[in-house]
Amino acid sequence: MTFDDWILALHVLSAFAYVAGMIVFWVLIVAVRRTDTPDGTMRMEPIVKVGTIGTGIGVAGTIVFGIWLAFSYGGYDIWDPWIIAAIVLWAIAGGIGARTGKEYTKGMDKAKELQAAGQTGPNGELLAINRTQTGLLLHAAASVALLLILIDMIWKPGA
Repeated sequence: MTFDDWILALHVLSAFAYVAGMIVFWVLIVAVRRTDTPDGTMRMEPIVKVGTIGTGIGVAGTIVFGIWLAFSYGGYDIWDPWIIAAIVLWAIAGGIGARTGKEYTKGMDKAKELQAAGQTGPNGELLAINRTQTGLLLHAAASVALLLILIDMIWKPGA
């Protein structure tokens, strides 16, 4: 195997980590929509960390190894339209993903606030925050951007 083959393998593994992290967040979104207690909401925090780490590794690895490959792999250039499209979609997905995280962090913050105040029972306001439509729509948009990146990477339109 050549060095570029290793970089390509790391790029693909990073893409798997990115997709896996996004799927973990989908599972959490579905789970938190039915959660109205501080304890129930806070129990999801370790899983959020796993999703964050997976997504972070995926985001960093795909761009670093992808740009490396664009410069070193024969037949591809950084200014190829499909590579530019992937970078733009990557930036869009990352920006939307960051906003999504902020939306869902509100529920975790509210749960900690309620627990600190000694309120451990069901709370309608917490349930409403956990069911954020904005967060749901943002995560769906980030997922669509990620899907478009995958389609772009597989079929390489214009290559």
